[in-house]
Amino acid sequence: MNGIDDCRRIDLPRVTRREGNLTAVHSGMEVPFPIKRVFYVYDVPGGEGRGAHAHKTLHQFIVSILGAFEVTIDDGMNRRTETLNRAYYGLYVPPGIWCELAGFSSGAVCLVLASDHYQESDYIRDHDQYVDYRRSNSVS
Repeated sequence: MNGIDDCRRIDLPRVTRREGNLTAVHSGMEVPFPIKRVFYVYDVPGGEGRGAHAHKTLHQFIVSILGAFEVTIDDGMNRRTETLNRAYYGLYVPPGIWCELAGFSSGAVCLVLASDHYQESDYIRDHDQYVDYRRSNSVS
């Protein structure tokens, strides 16, 4: 089962020009999985968070395309917080990792590239149930 060390920041290619910059991402290249869904989170009120769940099979790639926010990842034993504040890198989060987004700056926009369509059955939304899930799936 994946741990927080399997989560990694991935730098994205940048085309820098006087008239503006461009970053392109490709399924299976910069993003290490086939992309089936794209969504974005915005207008998050001050002090509010998003996420606070884990996925059983879904891979995610999280990018701050405007502003900044923090992503806390947790594998049931270890926890780490990453700040995302640039459009030219993102955080890869494999399945089995608890993920929380918080500390959104005013006007921040979070882009998420996902490996599958929305399926409620793939979510674990209670942290205690998540820890139990990790324990039961780590047994050989």
